[in-house]
Amino acid sequence: MRGEAPAAYEKQLVLSSGKLVDYGQAVGAVGPDKVTTEKQAACVTKFVSIRTSKVMLFNSLSRRRFASIAGWSALGITTVSAQSSQVDRGRERGPASERLPAAFPSNFLWGTATSAYQIEGAVSEDARGPSIWDRYIHTGGKILDRSNADTANDHYHRYREDVQLIRKLGAKAYRFSVAWPRIFPDGTGAPNPKGLDFYNRLLDELLANGIEPFVTMYHWDLPQTLQDRFGGWMSRDTSKAFADYTGYVAERISDRAKHIFTINECARFVNLGYGSGLDAPGLTLSQRELNQVRHNVAFAHGLAVQAVRAHGRNGTRVGPAENIVVCVPAIETPANVRASEMATRELNAGYLTVMLEGKYTDDFLAYAGANAPNFTAEDLKVISSPVDFVGINVYEPNHYVVAADNGSGFALMPFAATYPHMDSSWLKVGPEAIYWAPRQVARLWGVKSIYITENGTSAADQPAADGNVYDVDRIMYLRNYLTHLQRATSDGVPVLGYFLWSLMDNFEWTDGFGKRFGLYHVDFETQRRTPKLSASFYREVVTRNAVA
Repeated sequence: MRGEAPAAYEKQLVLSSGKLVDYGQAVGAVGPDKVTTEKQAACVTKFVSIRTSKVMLFNSLSRRRFASIAGWSALGITTVSAQSSQVDRGRERGPASERLPAAFPSNFLWGTATSAYQIEGAVSEDARGPSIWDRYIHTGGKILDRSNADTANDHYHRYREDVQLIRKLGAKAYRFSVAWPRIFPDGTGAPNPKGLDFYNRLLDELLANGIEPFVTMYHWDLPQTLQDRFGGWMSRDTSKAFADYTGYVAERISDRAKHIFTINECARFVNLGYGSGLDAPGLTLSQRELNQVRHNVAFAHGLAVQAVRAHGRNGTRVGPAENIVVCVPAIETPANVRASEMATRELNAGYLTVMLEGKYTDDFLAYAGANAPNFTAEDLKVISSPVDFVGINVYEPNHYVVAADNGSGFALMPFAATYPHMDSSWLKVGPEAIYWAPRQVARLWGVKSIYITENGTSAADQPAADGNVYDVDRIMYLRNYLTHLQRATSDGVPVLGYFLWSLMDNFEWTDGFGKRFGLYHVDFETQRRTPKLSASFYREVVTRNAVA
């Protein structure tokens, strides 16, 4: 999960005199002086807390009956009220059961997602090496709540318990990442068998519970030694090391894990880690250097695809998981729809476009000019190695688009100050984004298999007096987004599955533990996991295979 969004997603772009203003920000080519103010502003919440007891309608609905309707007993809530009553769901729905929303495809895959660094903890156990996030966090002054991920959710020791949380949701898939420093503590060289043992145990536990593993090879925890030796992603040596690591892991897990994602959210960790310095490793590179990092990361993706092909078992499928810049037609006219497609192609030029077309767009290279990355035709061939699917992380509409009579053919509309957002101020509410994002991926690049690899929202999530979390704001968000996703599948957009971010509250990068995205509330002092109301909502969605 990306936490607060980079300036590329906060700055609004306009078209002037046929030229795209701040084009570089749209594709991630941002300078460090453009980010800090946005970041600080994003950390200020505009919501006013209201006591839960003031708004809950228990006058007419007892807690026992409410908990029963919510289905919490199936999720393991330990309150007496939730355990002591069951309700006939069909009878409770009454006439509404005759008006159920349209279903998703019968083979649609419902899952949840996490990442290694955000939940595992155990950063010094079993010969794990340090990552760039370990170094960055302990530098001081980097994390808003001054926390760290040394323990996080203690998933390294509690993975069996956490697999049961997935099972109780009824989800049949789980997307998680492998920590590169656990497998190769120095980034290269001798592998660490204890690190691989952990993921073997996790894979076996998932499969024993009927849950299909989807494995991400990189979710930002670069071994610190590669940063020290090569400058991290500034060097192609890191790209090659990533391919070697991916091939080693694929050879050993693809008997059980048949879906592998290469890199999660290239745009986020490149922009903030190497552009603004707000993420690990905290660098503020020149524009030319930043563009080269971007290219090296895309190159690493292509090398990793080839490594999976070479070392994975037959039938292993591989693809990226990228936070696509989502361009939504402001009004659904044919001209605006076409303009939004053109905007999508251009504003994703640095990653998805080059991965799926094997070339940088003319506008991308023209804007970069002398700051364009060094690359060869062979590089582009590697970057565009054929993939089996495309994963996209969709949280918000990044731009509303209209057709324009200019050199680019589209114009980006500004967001009003009153545009609604969730608890994280960067997370603008626009459920139609999850319709248009996969639709455009399919139409622009002919992709036949798409996964929504992340979608979800942060919320205040304060436990009520009875210990439960009534996160109706998250339910509102999910219900509306899933309604638009169902529209996409009904229109024939080939979305095969959905991974909700996140299974449980976790360490949200520079936000620390201050932003909660989970279906399960985590008390980080006791490590107790408690299902929120949204967990019951998602369980009902999975059960019905339709919006609940």
